[in-house]
Amino acid sequence: MPHLLVVEDDIAVRELIADIAAEDGYTVAQAGDIRQARIQIDRQKPDVMLLDVNLPDGNGIDLWKQAELPGMQLVFMTADADVDHAIEALRCGAVDYLLKPVSLRRLRGVLGELKSTPPERNVSGSADYFSGMIGESRALQLLCAHIEKVAPTQATVLLIGESGTGKELAAEAIHRASSRHKQPLISINCGAISSNLIESELFGHEKGSFTGADRQHKGYFERACGGTLFLDEITEMSLELQVRLLRVLESGRFMRVGTHEEITADVRVIAATNRNPELAVSSGALREDLYHRLSVFPLELPPLREREGDVLLLAEHFLGQINSENGTKKTFAPEAMKAMRTYSWPGNIRELRNYVYRSYILADDVIAGDFNSFELEAHSAGWGSEILVPVGVPLADANRQIILATLKQCGGVKKAAAEMLGISLKTLYNRLDEYDDTEAEQVSW
Repeated sequence: MPHLLVVEDDIAVRELIADIAAEDGYTVAQAGDIRQARIQIDRQKPDVMLLDVNLPDGNGIDLWKQAELPGMQLVFMTADADVDHAIEALRCGAVDYLLKPVSLRRLRGVLGELKSTPPERNVSGSADYFSGMIGESRALQLLCAHIEKVAPTQATVLLIGESGTGKELAAEAIHRASSRHKQPLISINCGAISSNLIESELFGHEKGSFTGADRQHKGYFERACGGTLFLDEITEMSLELQVRLLRVLESGRFMRVGTHEEITADVRVIAATNRNPELAVSSGALREDLYHRLSVFPLELPPLREREGDVLLLAEHFLGQINSENGTKKTFAPEAMKAMRTYSWPGNIRELRNYVYRSYILADDVIAGDFNSFELEAHSAGWGSEILVPVGVPLADANRQIILATLKQCGGVKKAAAEMLGISLKTLYNRLDEYDDTEAEQVSW
């Protein structure tokens, strides 16, 4: 029988919820404030907690953050209908959010749903829409909980995270968990398509609309009809095209290049960036109105260094895949596992996957983790590479060499490079924008 803790300062409301929960098959404990809630948690860890946000002796969200109760299902309650509070609750790992006065039908529905849902979700190796998101850390569990909440809606989602954190996997999970899962998911890297072609690729073109347009072409919006369009690296899109994209998102209609006939865009858009979107807005790389339109529900993907315990799970997963493909049974030595666990992984999951593959190639039966240039400790200090700058080289050229070399040393992670160089992230982006695109691209992993 699941155990419920109701934390609510209004005695009448608290006892009503307790009575309904008892009728639905819960054992129930009650608390009127944070102090009493901590006492009840110490007595018996709840499977489900209904927690008021505003309590006499503090904030319910702070209680949850400090309690560290993995596997417990949380529902926040509040009289404040502000959407920012709802988003904050979901970010904290709440599985639902009830507005007061609480609807009794809604309450019974939530309690019934939670009772039939296992308190622990093992993301690692699951066969559902999270199958590609390996890990059991609290950070990943929270991300998956947010995806579960937003996926069934039609809200536009903005995925924010460092390179290699799995933004495309998150987009795939949102699509598979949505009502659009039987329709196409089309992924586009906005930075990989020529600026001269991206408008035609997104919206299509009519025959004869420009030189070389020898036939009608359906763009990504048309081909993704009924499904999902994933726009990766959205800040790499030209400002002119950002205006057109904003118009499509607001009107739900678009036109092929070379025609004035409007087409309905039955598409859900998920966008992603590895830049701080607010800095991108302030630097002029992203229109502010488009940013607000894309970030109806922003999701921040945690870097690997914040996913405690997931590094070894991912490494074993990657090694298992390689072993299966090659009919081998190679394993990690304890020192290799220790090195992976203590390394900061600035390149995140992509860097870890590359390390496992390189180590597999070099190892016989056991991956020892001491392969000279592939040795993790050699990279973790952030220093060790040298560049030669001849006397007399213009200062601007010397700065360019240092910045690009540092960015490469940091695995393409711009935030880490900016910290190492002692400059702001905005300054780094401004410098990279001044350099030749091919040079900057060469240091991105």
